[in-house]
Amino acid sequence: MPILTARDQAAVRTEFERIAGPVKLVVFSQELAAAELCQQNEQLVREVAELSDQITVEVLNLAIDRERAEAYGVDQVPAIVVEGSRDYGIRFYGVPLGYEFSNLIDSIIVASTGEPALAEDTLASLRALAADVDIKVFSTPT
Repeated sequence: MPILTARDQAAVRTEFERIAGPVKLVVFSQELAAAELCQQNEQLVREVAELSDQITVEVLNLAIDRERAEAYGVDQVPAIVVEGSRDYGIRFYGVPLGYEFSNLIDSIIVASTGEPALAEDTLASLRALAADVDIKVFSTPT
C-alpha cells in the first residue's frame, strides 16, 4: 500500500518543479534492527524519488556498508542522506512522516541548488563564524 496519497504526490510534484539539479538519496537500512521502520523509510524514499527524474536512490546496509556509513557519519537506522552536487551534511534519522515530511522535500530542493534560501544578513552572520558548526534538530510527534 502506498504511503503518499495522490494529493500528496501532486503537491510534491509541484514543489519539485524547483529542483535545479540531480539529488541522490542514500538510505541506510538494516533488516534486523528496526526492520519495519527501515522498510517504511525505504518505501517512502522510493515513492518520493518516483516524482522527479532528478532524484536517485541508493540503499545501503549499515552493517555491511560500514565504510560508506562512516564516511557519511551515519551510525543508526533508518537514515537518509540528502546529497546534491556534494554532501551538504543533511541527514534524517527515523521515517520523515507528518511534519518532518515537508522538511525532507525542502532539503531535496535545497540540495539540488547548492544554495540555502537564507536572507543576506543571515548569510553574512554565518560567514563570520570562526569555525564550522554542527547543527542537530530533533523532533518528535506530539
